[in-house]
Amino acid sequence: MASFNKVLLMGNLTRNPEIRYTPSGTAVADLGLAVNENFKNKAGETVEQTCFVDVVVWGRQAETSAEYLQKGSPVFVEGRLQLDQWENQQGEKRSKLRVRADRVQFLGAPGKGSEFSAAPSSAPQDNVPQSPPHADDDDDVPF
Repeated sequence: MASFNKVLLMGNLTRNPEIRYTPSGTAVADLGLAVNENFKNKAGETVEQTCFVDVVVWGRQAETSAEYLQKGSPVFVEGRLQLDQWENQQGEKRSKLRVRADRVQFLGAPGKGSEFSAAPSSAPQDNVPQSPPHADDDDDVPF
């Protein structure tokens, strides 16, 4: 059976990147990402949901992320899901699902932690294809 593990996320950092180094000297950075989604429920009310995602970045990208990103920075992350499992000091088994980034694209201006906005720009956008409305847009399910 074939399998496929790919994650694409766009959002804002919830905290400054936390960088550390393995004993062999490889850089590892932990990022917290908030991904917002707005939709209308059956009652016509706008609902905003936020999904918080932990992201781990390795190597040179970890170093550049720690150097140029800060809390609030907008980023696009491309990677895959990774399940980390361990045992705590009390002997309990623990696990955490997070994204292992293959690529982190900086979306904001360097050094600016400005919020990313999905709102359309006021500039006219000719020849921009519009996606057709979904048949189930009136459902309160966000996907």
